Amino acid sequence: MEGPARSKGRPARSRSLVLGSRSPRNERRAPVFPSADGRGSVGGRLSGESRTAAVTGAARGIGRRAAERLAERGYRLALSDLRMPEETIRAIRSRGGEAIGHAGDVTDAAVVEGFVRSARAAWGRTDVLVNNAGISLIAPAEGLSPDDFRRVLEVNLVAPFLLAQAFGAAMLAEGKGSIINVASIAGLVGIADRAAYNASKHGLIGLTRTLAAEWGGRGVRVNAVCPGWVKTDMDAADQARGLYADSDITGRVPMGRFATPDDVSSAIAFLADEGESGFVNGHALVVDGGWTADGGWESLRRSHQGPGGRVL
Repeated sequence: MEGPARSKGRPARSRSLVLGSRSPRNERRAPVFPSADGRGSVGGRLSGESRTAAVTGAARGIGRRAAERLAERGYRLALSDLRMPEETIRAIRSRGGEAIGHAGDVTDAAVVEGFVRSARAAWGRTDVLVNNAGISLIAPAEGLSPDDFRRVLEVNLVAPFLLAQAFGAAMLAEGKGSIINVASIAGLVGIADRAAYNASKHGLIGLTRTLAAEWGGRGVRVNAVCPGWVKTDMDAADQARGLYADSDITGRVPMGRFATPDDVSSAIAFLADEGESGFVNGHALVVDGGWTADGGWESLRRSHQGPGGRVL
């Protein structure tokens, strides 16, 4: 439902790439990015020394837009994906931002440690971690192989734990930080033919709440974002297999549309910002257009929408 689709291949080792100028740490840039109204936004809300963020699954989809949104707010970025997220890095750099890249499979603890080291070497610390990398698997439960089930859990649940543990150690030592796990409405409700995916996202929300309970008193907030269906490459791949159509989603969502990466990245940026969400901890922020709030049926839902599914 959310996040870019990822290959099941496992690169043997990780590698890092620095793209972007390395200004002195106390110097703050003012990157310019196009805003929703097309006019562009300059810099962000940060003052003093720029903050830093690590984002996984940053090559495309939600991860890319989250990285860009954080760069809009003045964050320096450490970006990870199975393959080097070069396009995302170039997009950030072209607008005056700073970013480094790291490639590798984050289910591998050695890759995670390499990512942490590269972020520390570049920026000295990490203020925000966005656990976005994830994979989808749609199949009836009775036909799932143990290997496929385990792979989804490894990517969607074990990897976020490894990353939270590794980045969280430094955050705890400094007494502050924000970790945002990209979960799903599939972590809140059951959806047929997604046993592994649902289990992984339910587990991720449970992990979020547990880490929030353990670390909140030590200055590290841990929250989750729970998108509904988002228009990304993952959605395109699932629809190409004939698993569902646009109308299956828009007919179920009270707002009558898919979420966009912008919708989700706005929630991520909110949870990252201590000034905006400093007392929000252990929360699962739903970004689903009302999907999980609506217990009605399709004809009733459509009676409250405008033409073409638009809200009246």
